[in-house]
Amino acid sequence: MKLFGGPIAWRANKQDTVTTSSTEAELLALSQTAKEAIFISRLFKAMTLRLKEPLIIDCDNTQTLRLITEDTAKLITKLRHVDIHQHWLRQEYAMRRVIFQWKATKEMIADGLTKALPKQRFQSFINMIGMVDIKERLAEEKQLEDLRETVRARRKDSNEITVQLTH
Repeated sequence: MKLFGGPIAWRANKQDTVTTSSTEAELLALSQTAKEAIFISRLFKAMTLRLKEPLIIDCDNTQTLRLITEDTAKLITKLRHVDIHQHWLRQEYAMRRVIFQWKATKEMIADGLTKALPKQRFQSFINMIGMVDIKERLAEEKQLEDLRETVRARRKDSNEITVQLTH
């Protein structure tokens, strides 16, 4: 989860419930995410922090999003707990407490936390979470500090010369 562009909560774990499809697994993951987002929203309200933006949850599975957002889409499953989660998500979406939107898999931050990534995708992940390599910045700071020291030393030397000339 992100707030004001920065991560505030994340979790990667094995699901407790066995499902028969990736869509069912995504439904359970979205349900857990929505519950946590609503909890954090309520916590902020209790701390008198009111957010103007709605709770937006990204999902990379279009079938799962259709099940939640469209009236005609139906999931046929014999797993009652999955049905309960699906109906709850549809209710929260209908009441606009949570908004679900599609996001391409390669743009999902969670991939960097849960999968081994090739170098290019890893670099993209680093950029998505806002991490930067500070080696160059540290080298520049060191150069500036060295320059300051040089200037101080020259000032001190010129002050000593001035003092010697005045005596």
